[in-house]
Amino acid sequence: PASVPLRFLILSIGFTAALAFLPQPIKKVAGRLFPSKVVRKSHNTEQRIAELGYELPPAVSPKGNYVLCTRSGNLVFTAGHIPKPADGDLMVGKIGADLTQEDGYKAAQIVALNLLSTLKAELGSLDRIKRIVKVVGFVNCVDGFAAQPAVINGASDLFVEILGERGVHAR
Repeated sequence: PASVPLRFLILSIGFTAALAFLPQPIKKVAGRLFPSKVVRKSHNTEQRIAELGYELPPAVSPKGNYVLCTRSGNLVFTAGHIPKPADGDLMVGKIGADLTQEDGYKAAQIVALNLLSTLKAELGSLDRIKRIVKVVGFVNCVDGFAAQPAVINGASDLFVEILGERGVHAR
């Protein structure tokens, strides 16, 4: 039905290194462990979002008995998110009936922005994202629609546009 939102799920957005969670990384020198300073490339992800003309929507609360993020080691796993832009008007419909493929691409971008908003609330700063590991998306579409990957590219393209190499992921 037209009232069913497009649904996307990102299963694992995480970090490739535990450096984001260690107060001081450790290095091994001559068989001994010493705290070390880490030289990192400087990121200003939120500034990049603004420069590109995007706006992070407010972080949302879960609508059931679950959390939006959970950490396991150095990974952060996110719950499924829906396309609700900063203005709060949920994007609903079925691609191929009520919505075009381009509408779906835009919905995937909105979902990606919602995920970034959730991660910002969890991590305190989007600059702590070391890497998007994997994106999995579900598209509400008519039978016979075969361009789901092109729709989900909306999220993938946005992650790369905002995060650069940190946004390149598996799908």
